Amino acid sequence: MNTKPMLAANDVQAVLDAARRHAEQNQWAVTIAVADDGGHLLGLVRLDGAAPLSAHIAPAKAHTAAVGRRESKGFEDMINQGRYAFLSAPHIEGMLEGGVPIVHDGHVVGAVGVSGVKADEDAQIARAGIAALKS
Repeated sequence: MNTKPMLAANDVQAVLDAARRHAEQNQWAVTIAVADDGGHLLGLVRLDGAAPLSAHIAPAKAHTAAVGRRESKGFEDMINQGRYAFLSAPHIEGMLEGGVPIVHDGHVVGAVGVSGVKADEDAQIARAGIAALKS
């Protein structure tokens, strides 16, 4: 039987805390979501001032990055380049930049999704959260 790494509760909290610090340092009101490798929500924080809609978008971005095993921006780019049929892909809603997979020893163990500011800033916050796992 194969074994694989997985996110623990303290990993999820470390990601949320680091991502939150990065967002607050930049005065960005966002929602940050962490999902496991199956896209299931493990943690979420909606910062003061973040739009209510962001609490739906961030988990969707995390889900997409986790089950797609790539940044959600890749799906957005694919659609923007004319592959509109991909919009009918089942069970994927967060095809917007801001979802970043968490990779450990070559395995996608989850993902972070962020929503609330510019798309590249959302992704920047997600990466800042993931970086907490490497220290």
